[in-house]
Amino acid sequence: MKASDTYREGRSATAVAACGYWRRRGMITHPGQVVAAPGAALLLFAVLAASGRGTVLTPRPAESWYGHAARLLGRPLTTVAVPAECGGVPDPVALRETVRRERAEGREPRVLVLSVADDCTGTAVPPELLHEVIEAAGDERLLIVSDETWRETPHTPHSTVIVSPAEMIQGGRESDAVVVLADLARTLLPNGPAAGIARFPDSGRGRGLADAVREVLAVLRTGLSPREDSAAADALTEPEPLRTRRATAASAYGVLLGGLHHVVTEAGALCRPPRVGHHVYADFEPVRPRLEVRGIRGSAGLEAHLVRSFGPHVCGGHRLGDDPAALRVRLSSGLVTGGAEPPGPSASPGAGRVLDAVKSALADLTALRE
Repeated sequence: MKASDTYREGRSATAVAACGYWRRRGMITHPGQVVAAPGAALLLFAVLAASGRGTVLTPRPAESWYGHAARLLGRPLTTVAVPAECGGVPDPVALRETVRRERAEGREPRVLVLSVADDCTGTAVPPELLHEVIEAAGDERLLIVSDETWRETPHTPHSTVIVSPAEMIQGGRESDAVVVLADLARTLLPNGPAAGIARFPDSGRGRGLADAVREVLAVLRTGLSPREDSAAADALTEPEPLRTRRATAASAYGVLLGGLHHVVTEAGALCRPPRVGHHVYADFEPVRPRLEVRGIRGSAGLEAHLVRSFGPHVCGGHRLGDDPAALRVRLSSGLVTGGAEPPGPSASPGAGRVLDAVKSALADLTALRE
């Protein structure tokens, strides 16, 4: 049997190992439900291609690659504001209103992309809020694509509850309406080959969608090589050294981002406390009058100013689907570490000095001027 046939029938080593990976997270999975490819972005592209024409909905802000796939396929893309509590999901009331407005204007929303552990904003979605979003998506007949790449990066795992939509709705009305994605290069294969996995519902609809996604990938002549398949399968078993390294890194990122969050809020910005991932998302709207004195009136101008001060570790919200007029930016932990991986459970030796420099620069930026 050719390797391509093996992938089409869901019998790759990665597919088998992914079953154990998801079973450990409360989601019984069979190899036929799994599709692997060189990265989650490619899998999202294939899912959207196989889902038919219709509007793709994403939270605002969101990872830029969510929108890239929709635009490449010529799908209408509509963003929905996130709630006050977290990023990663649309506000459930705003989601319902957006869907109804889209339909009133002659468009048909089809797919909602969300992230329960949102690296874009550094937040985790509370289970009760996720339930409201799933209920709204079910009422509006949307396919949910859940990006769970960062699910295993909580900074304090014992106080951060992260639940997959697929786990939450098992056996319920929406049980055939959730596709789960994970990019392994982020947390399981940081120095290995690009690889991503997708879990489809164990239903007629889910099997049909999985087969259609495999056909898209076959047309694109893409898949994991035998070496990549073996590496991904090994990582998905999550051996003890990998789990220890991942937990240590997550704790270290928590320390770094906690310090960055404190500095940002001290400068007058709004910022949700970081819970997962490698970023914080700051809103400088409370100090808009002070920034406008400097000619900064939107995220592009704020990004440009901060990049001059802090280098390439700043991303304006306009690049993440947010309102360009808003004064919101994403700040990376690399701002503190210089792009290097954290050394351990505590901040790097120079982190305190760097945070002091960031504090000074932000204080100067937001200082009241005559």
